[in-house]
Amino acid sequence: MSYQPPVQDLMFCIKHLSHWDQVSALEVYSDYDLSDIGAVLDAYARFCSEQVAPLSYDGDTLGAQFDNGRVTLPDANMQAYARFVENGWQALTHPPEYGGMGLPRAVGAAAVEMLNAADMSFGLCPLLTDGAIEALLLTGSQDQKATYLEPLIAGRWSGTMNLTEPQAGSDLGRVTTKAVLREGGSYGISGTKIFITYGAHDLTENIIHLVLARTPDAPAGPKGLSLFIVPQTMVEPDGTLGARNSVNCVSIEHKLGVRASPTAILEYDDATGFLIGEENCGLEYMFIMMNAARFSVGVQGIATSDRAYQRALAYARDRVQSRPVNGQSKDAAAIIEHPDVRRMLLRMRSLTEGGRAMATATAGLLDIAHHQNDPQMAALAEFMVPLVKGFCTERSVEVASLGVQIHGGMGFIEETGAAQHYRDARILPIYEGTTAIQANDLLGRKVMRDGGETARLFAARIAQTEAQLATGDATLQAIGASLTQARGTFEAALDWMLDNSRRDIDAAFAGSVPFLMLAGTLAAGWKLAKGAIAAQEARDAGEDTPFMAQKIATALFFAQHIFPDCAAEHTRILHGSRSLLDADFPE
Repeated sequence: MSYQPPVQDLMFCIKHLSHWDQVSALEVYSDYDLSDIGAVLDAYARFCSEQVAPLSYDGDTLGAQFDNGRVTLPDANMQAYARFVENGWQALTHPPEYGGMGLPRAVGAAAVEMLNAADMSFGLCPLLTDGAIEALLLTGSQDQKATYLEPLIAGRWSGTMNLTEPQAGSDLGRVTTKAVLREGGSYGISGTKIFITYGAHDLTENIIHLVLARTPDAPAGPKGLSLFIVPQTMVEPDGTLGARNSVNCVSIEHKLGVRASPTAILEYDDATGFLIGEENCGLEYMFIMMNAARFSVGVQGIATSDRAYQRALAYARDRVQSRPVNGQSKDAAAIIEHPDVRRMLLRMRSLTEGGRAMATATAGLLDIAHHQNDPQMAALAEFMVPLVKGFCTERSVEVASLGVQIHGGMGFIEETGAAQHYRDARILPIYEGTTAIQANDLLGRKVMRDGGETARLFAARIAQTEAQLATGDATLQAIGASLTQARGTFEAALDWMLDNSRRDIDAAFAGSVPFLMLAGTLAAGWKLAKGAIAAQEARDAGEDTPFMAQKIATALFFAQHIFPDCAAEHTRILHGSRSLLDADFPE
C-alpha cells in the first residue's frame, strides 16, 4: 500500500492549532505565509511518498549490515539520502545564516511526521542530526558553529548523541567515558558508548558525535559530565576532511524493528574531542538536544500511527467477510461495515489526529517561547513536551496493534506490512527516555517544582475552549461536556499528586505514568476540540467539505470513546498506589 502524506490535515493544524497568529507575527518568520508553507509541504510530501516510502519494506528485510567495522545500508537508501541532501530538506527549520530555510517548528514537525511515516529507519538519521544542530546552535562556540553547522544543515554530515554506556542506561550519573585535556586544547576521549542511532553508516561524508564524558577531576555523578564534539573524520582548518579519528564501530544491534537504522556500539580510543561550553555542564547542554529529540520521537509515534491507520483503512475497505449484523444484506460485506472494525479504525484515527494536533500546538509554543523569551509560554511548552513524547509513543503501539487486529490473521504475516509498524512502534516509548522517565520529568520538574502553577494554567486554557464549545451546536456542546469532565479528573488528580508529593512521595510517583497519560489524553482531545470549532466555523462560512465534517466527527468520537480513559487513569492515581507499592515478588 502506498503512503499518502496527510498534507491537508497538517496544514489545518498549522493554520488553526499552532498559534499561527503569534508565530507568523515573529520577525524571524515574517517572510513566510501559509501558501509558502503549503508549497513546501506539498513538495516534501512528494519526496516522502515517491522516494522514501518504497525503502521501508526492503530496508526492514535487508537491514543495516556490519562487516569488519564498516556499516552499510541498502543501495536504495544511499540514493534516497543523496536526493534528500540535493533537495536541501535537512535545512527546513534551521537558521538562514548557516544555510537553513528558517521555517517554523510546526513545519518541521510536519516534515518529521511525513518522513518517518514513509520510513522510520530512514527518518532517524535526519532526526538525530536536527538534535545535534539544535545543541550546537545554543551551546557551541562561534568557531564550532562555523566549522560544523553548515555541513550538518546541508545534510552532508550527520549528527549523533552519545549518552548510554553498558553500565549506565538512563542513569547518566554512572557514565565513565574519560576526557583528558591535551596540549593545544583538545581532549582525548576514551570509553564505550552503546545504542548509538546512526553511530556508523555510509550515507554521509562525516558523522559528528556529541559525547558525554568525564574529566579526571570532575565531581562524581551527573554534575561531573561534560559534552564534547568528536568528529568521525577530523576537520581541517579550511573545512576539508582530514584523518580518520579513533572512533570505531565494534558491532550493531539486531533489533525487533527499524532494522535499516543502524544502532551502533562505539569504542573511543583516545579519540580527539573538543569541549562544548564549560566543563561539568554537559548534561545541561545535552538536555537541549535530548528535549528536541524527545519531541521528535513523539512525532515519530504519530507518524507510525498514521502509516498503520492508512494501511488498516485500505485493508478494511477491500477485505470482504461476513454478512452485516443488521441483516440488510445476505452477502458478505467489506469489514469496514462491521461495527467493531469501525470502532478500531476510529480509535486509530482519533488517537493519531489528536497526537498530531497536540504536537503542532506544542511546536508553536516552543517557537513563541524561544523567540519572544516568554516565560509563561516556555513553561507551557516544557509541560507539553513529555506529553507529546509519552502519550504519542504509547498510543502508537496501541494504534499499530489495532492495525494488526483489523488485518486479522493476515496482520500476523510480515508480507502485509502491518506487523512492521507494530515492531517499529515498540521502540518509541523507550527511545530518549522511557515513558516512566517522561512521567517523572512531568511530575517532578513540570508540576511539583512550581507547585502546579503551569498545570493549572494548562487547565485554565482548556476551560476557555469549553466556553467556546458551549456556544456551538449540539455536537460541539457534547464535545465540550466531555472535555469539561476530563479536565475535572485532571484537576482532581493534580490536587492529589501535589498533596501526596508532600506526604507520600512514593504514592505520588506510583501514579506518574497514569498522570502523564491522563494529561496527554486531555491535551490531545482539547486540541481536537479546538480543531472542531475551527472546522465548524469553516462550514458556517461555506467550506462545508467532507474533510471539515470528518474533523468534527473525529473530535466527537474522541470525546465519547477516549476521554473516558481519563476516569480510569484518575482511579489508578487516587486508589492504586497501595496495591502497587505493597505487593511482593516472591522468589
